[in-house]
Amino acid sequence: MFFVPFLIMFREGLEAALIVSLIASYLKRTERHRFMPAVWSGVVIACLLCLGLGWLINETTGEFPQKEQELFEGIVALIAVVVLTWMVFWMRKAAQSIKTELHDAIENALNQSNGQSWALVAMVFFAVAREGLESVFFLLAAFQQDVGIGAPVGAMSGLAAAVVAGAFLYWGGVKLPLKAFFHWTAVFILFVAAGLAAGAIRAFHEAGFWNYFQTIAFDLSNVLSTHTLLGTTLEGLLGYQETPSVSEVSVYLLYLFPALVCFFYQPKSGHHNHHGSYPVPK
Repeated sequence: MFFVPFLIMFREGLEAALIVSLIASYLKRTERHRFMPAVWSGVVIACLLCLGLGWLINETTGEFPQKEQELFEGIVALIAVVVLTWMVFWMRKAAQSIKTELHDAIENALNQSNGQSWALVAMVFFAVAREGLESVFFLLAAFQQDVGIGAPVGAMSGLAAAVVAGAFLYWGGVKLPLKAFFHWTAVFILFVAAGLAAGAIRAFHEAGFWNYFQTIAFDLSNVLSTHTLLGTTLEGLLGYQETPSVSEVSVYLLYLFPALVCFFYQPKSGHHNHHGSYPVPK
């Protein structure tokens, strides 16, 4: 399971990198270079907080008895579903006005009579911490599904790629096809979230918390086993199960169809340039 953590961390990291590079380029254009250390302080503090929280949760879960651990995994998976869904729809809405809102927020922070640096640190901290905390809960859910080295390596690779992309955006003026990238990764993430939702119900059943509709919906073990390369890949990417229960299939479909309908048919007002309206810093 390398690809999903890579994609999530690249997307989340790219969002954070875009926000930080917008703030940095605005400070540069308005000749406020003295505030750059405050920007980097906010980034570092947010990263340390997210890493610390992830480490703490990961270390303490191993101490739970089996049933409690299954219950915790189900709760984490549900949190990840909520976070991923919120991320997709927030991005869809916020991409339209993020540059203007950011510039207004920077001006408000810098126009404070005192504590200008601290206001800027706080602004950057919350921007980066939001992306980081979203990633923490998703990665916890991903790591609990896969004990191999693929997930951590994928996550670190995605983050590194996002940092490199952010640097190119800031220094090189590189134009990325952000509209297509954010649009189609959002669709993919909704499928990932549906798989996590089904996995949460499975974990709740194993914890003895949910025992309804547990008959096998279908058996594809002879057609597409999770022991094959394709089956394993689909299991890692989308939460595929060869013999899912009725409750797992129901939760998967009850989440996925309304989410996709809301995503594709959300009313459009005015002349928006949805995900493509992310400005590339000059």
